[in-house]
Amino acid sequence: MDHNTHWTIDLMWWITAVEMPSLAGLFWMIWRTRAETDRRADEMDHRIDIGLGQSREALSAYKLEVAKSYATTGYLKDVERRLTEHLVRIEAKLDVAQGIR
Repeated sequence: MDHNTHWTIDLMWWITAVEMPSLAGLFWMIWRTRAETDRRADEMDHRIDIGLGQSREALSAYKLEVAKSYATTGYLKDVERRLTEHLVRIEAKLDVAQGIR
């Protein structure tokens, strides 16, 4: 048995006993981590979708509540009355201006 044959056998033993199981374990760890990451990403997407839906509903409810409390019927009637008065005055001024011409 010469020196080259001994080196080749030791290299083959090292690859078989150490490198292959290490690479297999590394591959398994990477595959498992990838699968777990994909699962968690899908879970986070689902949670975000639910959260956005709830936020939209809450915002819509808040907008409705603000609209209800912001403009009361009495206030709207008062604004309508004032606008009508202004429009009547403008119309009267236009009538006078057209009568002058």
